[in-house]
Amino acid sequence: MEDNRVKSLEELKKLRSPVINTFKQHRERVSKLDKLALWITEHVGTMGFFLLILSWTVIWLGWNMLAPKEMQFDPFPAFVLWLFISNMIQIFLMPLIMIGQNLQGKHSELRAQSDFEINIKAEREIETILSHLENQNEIMMKILKKLEADKA
Repeated sequence: MEDNRVKSLEELKKLRSPVINTFKQHRERVSKLDKLALWITEHVGTMGFFLLILSWTVIWLGWNMLAPKEMQFDPFPAFVLWLFISNMIQIFLMPLIMIGQNLQGKHSELRAQSDFEINIKAEREIETILSHLENQNEIMMKILKKLEADKA
């Protein structure tokens, strides 16, 4: 029985493989354009970007409503140039953000697969440890019974 448990420990050691750094692996597979999309996705979704767009909008609209008529370049109330530029920003950012989100999703899937593999390894190791503990418990019970028998 003891040989069987040592054998399972040796089998477990053979099954052990190094832990994979999914972040590094994912970044190595990503092209430069995909890295650009990821960078944009990560930065557009920040309060800093929101405040930048908000400030630009307030300054643009404020200038074109409050400045002297001869200095206004995008007349109130239409703000045609502002609408055009805002729409262009949206048109260009939407696909880039979607690409970045797809790449982040792939990374999440890699990380989930890695976590699953680590959990399987941990489960095997725990089963082996429990098996060894049960074996040790049996041996200790035999020793205890023998000691009790020797006392009597």
